[in-house]
Amino acid sequence: MIDLRILRENPDLLRASQRTRGASESAVDTLVKADEDNRAALHAYEVLRAEQKTLGKQVAKAKGEEKAELLARTKELAVQVKAADAQVTESAEALKKAQLDVPNIVDEGVVPGGEDDFVVLREVGEIPAIEKVRDHLELGELLGAIDMERGAKVSGSRFSFLTGPGALLQIALLQLGIQRAVANGLTPMITPVLVRPESMEGTGFLGAHAEEVYYLERDDLYLVGTSEVALAAFHSDEILDLTEPKRYAGWSSCFRREAGSHGKDTRGIIRVHQFDKVEMFSFCKPEQARDEHLRMLAMEEEMMGLLGLPYRVIDTAAGDLGSSAARKFDIEAWFPSQERYRELTSSSNCTTFQARRLNVRYRDEEGRSQIAATLNGTLATTRFLVAILENNQQADGSVIVPEALRPWVGKDVLEPVGS
Repeated sequence: MIDLRILRENPDLLRASQRTRGASESAVDTLVKADEDNRAALHAYEVLRAEQKTLGKQVAKAKGEEKAELLARTKELAVQVKAADAQVTESAEALKKAQLDVPNIVDEGVVPGGEDDFVVLREVGEIPAIEKVRDHLELGELLGAIDMERGAKVSGSRFSFLTGPGALLQIALLQLGIQRAVANGLTPMITPVLVRPESMEGTGFLGAHAEEVYYLERDDLYLVGTSEVALAAFHSDEILDLTEPKRYAGWSSCFRREAGSHGKDTRGIIRVHQFDKVEMFSFCKPEQARDEHLRMLAMEEEMMGLLGLPYRVIDTAAGDLGSSAARKFDIEAWFPSQERYRELTSSSNCTTFQARRLNVRYRDEEGRSQIAATLNGTLATTRFLVAILENNQQADGSVIVPEALRPWVGKDVLEPVGS
């Protein structure tokens, strides 16, 4: 949610942010008018209420005809105050809606453009030379690790069973993520996967991404697409001690409808309706947010190094940011079967945008209540298995297990079933 002080003092900053995103400036204009209307309604109400209070004192002292006239005015004024109060409520609702429609202000340095206009910050690792490349699904079937056919039979398209070594790999990956999170000072969390509408709205997932979300109408609850939602709402309506940032790592299953992705990545487990993830989340003071963002990115790169995956880091263009993010770094791993890099992790600096919606505050050095900043980043998720299988495949269909995962998998090499 946009800070109304910024709107009033520098609306052109918001308009420039919208242009950088490739979005319409009209949302800012609508917000400006809604703010003006709400302030005017409040002023009109306060003027009438002040008159009502003054009149009440005069009535108590008046007598005869004067008192009758004052009582008549009092009755008339009561109707006007009630109407003014209703106008305040209506204008406040319109203001909130207008605020929710304006995305976060893009951070300085983010390039304009869309999905393909990112900036490559660095490439790390050596792309493997594989003579005969098998994709992750072929490898998964050879290893008895992925069963898409039965997933579709049981639940429909874009569902799978991770079986045997596939299940062990995922558990190992998430365990490694939690281990590294704890080593870096994050508090591990098992988070709810069903959340209330205010939690989903507070994190910005009921705007442009609403079609991606599963909704249980009977219970008025949403299935999360990331534990970011539950972690962000964990401290809603609280005042925190942010002497040091509060850092969490949430392990959860995640659910996405993948609306609008018909025909995209239909093979295998790249784009599915259900997956597991370890998500980092931080609450900090706004002036600490940029450093905290880089800290999250460093942890994600640490995971890539431990898994031995070739990857690149990109600075996402403004038009590919979510509504809550002011800046986003993605890590894309090399997918040999596609001969290109594909996203594995994202880390976003959401500044005060989410915390303002969720009313998460802290006290500054002078004891004043201030809005906190929030950040999130992926540490491990099911899609990692695609890169692990494809980059570590051998000519016979076996797959070398990354050394960091071997304590949980129990093997150095996964062999094709029956070999």
